[in-house]
Amino acid sequence: MKRQVFLSSCICLLALAGVAQTYRPDWQSLDTRPVPEWYRNSKFGIFIHWGVYAVPGFTTKGNYSEWYQHQMESGDTAVIKYHQTNYGNNSYYTFADHFTADLFNPDEWAKLFEASGAKYIVLTSKHHDGYALWPSKEATRDWGFPWNAAETAPHRDLLGDLFAAVRKTSVHPGMYFSLYEWYNPLWKKDHAEYATKHMWPQMLDLINNYKPDVFWTDGEWDESDTLWQSTKFLAWLYNESPVKNSVVTFDRWGRGIRFKHGQVFTPEYQPELDFENHYFEENRGMGFSYGYNRNEDAWDYNSTQSLVLQLVDKVSRGGNFLLDVGPDEHGKIPPIMQERLLQIGEWMKDNNECIYNTVRWKNTCQWSAGKTDYKPIRKEGDFRASGDYMLKLTVNPDPGYAVKELFFTYNPTSNNLYAVFPKYPADHKLVLKNFNLPKATAISFLATKEKLGWKQVGSNVEVSLPPYDPNKIKAPYAYAIKIEGFGK
Repeated sequence: MKRQVFLSSCICLLALAGVAQTYRPDWQSLDTRPVPEWYRNSKFGIFIHWGVYAVPGFTTKGNYSEWYQHQMESGDTAVIKYHQTNYGNNSYYTFADHFTADLFNPDEWAKLFEASGAKYIVLTSKHHDGYALWPSKEATRDWGFPWNAAETAPHRDLLGDLFAAVRKTSVHPGMYFSLYEWYNPLWKKDHAEYATKHMWPQMLDLINNYKPDVFWTDGEWDESDTLWQSTKFLAWLYNESPVKNSVVTFDRWGRGIRFKHGQVFTPEYQPELDFENHYFEENRGMGFSYGYNRNEDAWDYNSTQSLVLQLVDKVSRGGNFLLDVGPDEHGKIPPIMQERLLQIGEWMKDNNECIYNTVRWKNTCQWSAGKTDYKPIRKEGDFRASGDYMLKLTVNPDPGYAVKELFFTYNPTSNNLYAVFPKYPADHKLVLKNFNLPKATAISFLATKEKLGWKQVGSNVEVSLPPYDPNKIKAPYAYAIKIEGFGK
């Protein structure tokens, strides 16, 4: 009996040891950490680029306004002209006096994000200019003057205030953090010393005091993961930190690491990239810039339909979608961005069942007849795709090209399959090609919850949709049906 008790105790201890896995500071070990379930089920997040670059809030179309300082210092003639016209010879650092955040209402932001259907946020705690949205002592010490929100015009902990507001909702708090800083005196003097004395203390401060569920690093490309000591940091994060079980991390940890190592891969304006065997999250702006850009016009923004279809496309291929907003220097999210989020939220109210808690199915989509090798439009030498790519793939194809008639998502818990279609058939007949369904299979229309009739026609299934009623379908950006108990 004693021997049996001893063996049982050993088995229990081994089981516990398996749960509390220890990760070594090397990629072979770190890459085995599973992506937290909450994140895999969430699918949709909001990126927020906010900092002193919102004061000028300017760049040429097709560029990032948060790179204003770098563009000015590297000779961008349009940015230099704009700066001299509006600010004379004042330096970039004087923008900290005008970044007032006087209209910033974190509860209103949190309410908006929740209404959009997003389940997490990623706020720029610090971008490449080094300005910190929290009271970072390293920022002021190493720059030699106040360079954080608590000691400049806002006189508040902007990061902490938003995290507190978000935690009152169903939205998870997360942050972006730039590893390097373009013109930090310590960085310019010695990269390794900067990493040890500036970057590392900031990261530990953020993790220990703000406990983010998302830690999204960037600005990694100038140095190796060895200099950044990335694997050492991740081992601490996964083994010892206060968020060791919940935090999600990504792949921007050093030159050459992106798309090779890291928990979640991060394509940026690269919608055609597919990562069947690795979790991914595509990020993009609503217009093009991530930071607020007063130079963008309404037609530079993606339509709500395009954004909804981009979300659906990412989810159908097993990934997440991180959509950016760029508030102004007062802390107001531009109305056009608010409107897009609220419209996405209206669609999500009726159709979130085909988004949340789903995984990639064996077929991600159904193509129409035609060529399927459409390539996104890019400026020469640029990796970033034009925003109309998804509309070309779905509702507005070029001559001779096919469209994605259906996107599929699958809930493994309920064994329900979902088919999302961008265009409502004029004859109210939705055809699922090469499908064979059991006779008792139930199909319903998500927007109205109506049960739908269907019939097997050879190797296809023909679903009878209700006549289109705009009074019932309030968010006509895409449509979805649920096929119950079918998908395995």
